[in-house]
Amino acid sequence: MGYKDVYRAWQADPEAFWMEATHAIDWVKAPSKALSDEKAPFYEWFADGVVNTCYNAVDRHVENGRADQAAIIYDSPITDSKEMITYAQLKKRVASMGGALQAQGIEKGDRVIIYMSMTPEAIIAMLACSRIGAIHSVVFGGFAANELATRIDDATPKAIIASSCGIEPGRVVKYKPLLDQAIELSSHKPETCIIFQRPQAVAHMVEGRDFDWNDVQEGVSPAPCVDVNGNEPVYILYTSGTTGQPKGVVRHTGGHLVALNWTMKNVYDMDPGDVFWAASDVGWVVGHSYICYAPLIHGNTTVVFEGKPVGTPDAGTFWRVIEEHKVRALFTAPTAFRAIKRVDPAGEFVKKYNLSELKALFLAGERADPDTIEWAQAQLAVPVIDHWWQTETGFTMVGNPMGIEHLPVKLGSPTVPMPGYDVRILSDDGAEMPVGELGAIAVKLPLPPGTLPTLWNAEERYKASYLNTFKGYYETGDAGLKDEDGYVYIMARTDDVINVAGHRLSTGGMEEVLASHPDVAECAVIGIADQLKGQVPIGFLCLSSGVNRPHEQVVKECVTLVREKIGPVAAFKMACIVDRLPKTRSGKILRATMAKIADAEKFKLPATIDDPAILDEIAVALKNLGYPAEIE
Repeated sequence: MGYKDVYRAWQADPEAFWMEATHAIDWVKAPSKALSDEKAPFYEWFADGVVNTCYNAVDRHVENGRADQAAIIYDSPITDSKEMITYAQLKKRVASMGGALQAQGIEKGDRVIIYMSMTPEAIIAMLACSRIGAIHSVVFGGFAANELATRIDDATPKAIIASSCGIEPGRVVKYKPLLDQAIELSSHKPETCIIFQRPQAVAHMVEGRDFDWNDVQEGVSPAPCVDVNGNEPVYILYTSGTTGQPKGVVRHTGGHLVALNWTMKNVYDMDPGDVFWAASDVGWVVGHSYICYAPLIHGNTTVVFEGKPVGTPDAGTFWRVIEEHKVRALFTAPTAFRAIKRVDPAGEFVKKYNLSELKALFLAGERADPDTIEWAQAQLAVPVIDHWWQTETGFTMVGNPMGIEHLPVKLGSPTVPMPGYDVRILSDDGAEMPVGELGAIAVKLPLPPGTLPTLWNAEERYKASYLNTFKGYYETGDAGLKDEDGYVYIMARTDDVINVAGHRLSTGGMEEVLASHPDVAECAVIGIADQLKGQVPIGFLCLSSGVNRPHEQVVKECVTLVREKIGPVAAFKMACIVDRLPKTRSGKILRATMAKIADAEKFKLPATIDDPAILDEIAVALKNLGYPAEIE
């Protein structure tokens, strides 16, 4: 069956489609039906099924002949260390930590916050929670104390598991002082903290509250897998909210297992035993879905990588990992490839490694510009697949289903909707937009298994954030269009669609043009307030390594390029060269923050910002263009 047949089969009977997918999961008690819609719009999948996530991710593979297969490959160029953990070893370590949690009084339904660096212990902590039915909430290691405190107060964890530190190129980030400060700030106080001591910064322990990772496991009984209902949460993952209060995305156990397992073959074309590498962090949804859960549920080997695409030690790190560990598929953010391309535009490092095992590269997390895709295609000689999804959905909404059919790639489009997602392009009043016209991207309810059923303790906020704008639809917050073949183009966040003299224009479209300039390694376009036109665009350009031409000349060529490709209607007249762009730690460019700086508006410093000093550099660049800027 090709893609269209599979998608039509889902459309014809969504419940039968997903019930068929449940057969790949080992249930304690199989669900009697797929969808429960009695409490719509709070839909539940496989609610009466009984199952355990950790059993499906670990134990069943040990029992079914994969005991000696690598489950986790840990590769840390930052600490110059590597480790291979088999499924049998993983089961032993997870059961031991699960037993330690139970010995500390953690029971099914209790919350555990995990605040760890990129080591196997982070995955073990997540699996140990799911083994005993506890609900984990991973917070990105090194997050500011006040942000961690808000998550402690919202999730009310009985325990926190933390690393003593994280290690970045050239610096050690001490996590324990941040954790201590967060607990001091929070109203809710966890009973227990379990600290994984890393030698780069051994943490001070609070007597009676803090326990060493190893010590706490001594003499405990290994935990068995606890039965969990299909509609009980496996985790809460916080995503930044516009009000400053984070939103706790809930993931139900049954749908999470079914959907993620289905994607490993159908979306990524992985067979059990293949090595899958998601170059992300466990603090993000990609880390939850595709470092920890999906590969292990499916019987793959997952790579846990502690490093950067450049600088640890060079722009060849990704290629070394692929060669050394025989990686079949790499999943990362376009930012990573832009960083590599900027340092090594000719691909000299690629030539040093044997990448023959690699079957495909998958990009997600932000818009993949055609120039980056073309560069990756030329260097790797494998399919380069853009796909689009969100923290809320947990897996691909729009993609190229490599295990079903490799559809033709159209540059700038992540391809077509996956089964489960009826994607529509809507006007502000909810009418469907004609082919080729920009609108808000929404998904007809119900959402498929594995997506968020609600927000943690915030049902009204769930409706206000996602359901109220378009009745009967999930509002994605992204803007885009569909072409005549049904391909979806994600052009910008809804907030990044700018209105220039009555014309709705996508900043993403302008960025695509700017990125095609041979000297531009990376770029961002924002809309700023203009008395005459409402808004006008400004471009920020990062140049490729080795470009020594006058900046004025490059800017002039870029302005001309946008006016040629998009037209004078874009009113694109201003651009500047900057060394770097402000981003979140996951690589998303902070366009909305940049626009607030340009418009001299107050803003809250984003908790996930990688380096706040970059905002000062952006403010200086804007002042040089004649725009006032104040950083509050």
